[in-house]
Amino acid sequence: MTTPDDGRGILYPTRLPSFHRVPAPPGLEALLRWFWIPQWSLAAGRTSRQEVLPFPASNLVVQPGAVTLTGPSTRASFRDLTGTGWAVGALLRPAGVVQWHPEPERLRDTEVPFEAPDLLVSVEAALEHDDGAAARGEAASAFARWAEDRMVLPDAAGRLANAMEELIATDRAIVRVEQVAERLGVSVRGVQRLARSHVGVTPLAIIRRYRLQEAAVRLREEPAITIADIAAELGYADHAHLSRDFRTVLGLTPRTYRGGQ
Repeated sequence: MTTPDDGRGILYPTRLPSFHRVPAPPGLEALLRWFWIPQWSLAAGRTSRQEVLPFPASNLVVQPGAVTLTGPSTRASFRDLTGTGWAVGALLRPAGVVQWHPEPERLRDTEVPFEAPDLLVSVEAALEHDDGAAARGEAASAFARWAEDRMVLPDAAGRLANAMEELIATDRAIVRVEQVAERLGVSVRGVQRLARSHVGVTPLAIIRRYRLQEAAVRLREEPAITIADIAAELGYADHAHLSRDFRTVLGLTPRTYRGGQ
């Protein structure tokens, strides 16, 4: 099972501001993976660009003055940080996102306002005057209490959608939709429906995103391994196919990414 220490998704860890993940408490694990909390305080005139290859999922995010629901992204994304700030986000599991939006497909590559004034007040109160571990813990606890009061346990479709996403996330041998269908005991069309209705992207897009995240980690942490070997281990036909996917989603080649660490 993926855990908060999962390093995938963060493209340039050394450039991060203070960044913490807090696991979902018992009772919420089937609805969200973890809370993530970046905090920053930059000198006047300085900008820090944070680049990520997001998980194939939606996030419910609290920032000063606003709560938003962010859908699954089809590309790498970035945010330029300035001044002082923070955010508290919940990485939603497939069974969780459908409780906040009935059509995750419509959230793809978008961020929409989310009406939750009580959530905003409680999280802001926790972080308004303190940026330490205790404040982060209280912010995550306030978020969790809010979610526990409003979210319900997944139905059968939600549990199956969670199983689909967990299988893809944790088994790097999964490179085709047919493998997912066989392991879950459903049809390929059934897997496609689950991905569309509970994630908002195709199952192949989920597979490719996790494999690209893994490729980025390998490129970053294992400089001795060749790009061709990484491609083979992650189920790509050859080096060129991995490079094509990398350029399409990240806008640069694996070699360029490795050299930019």
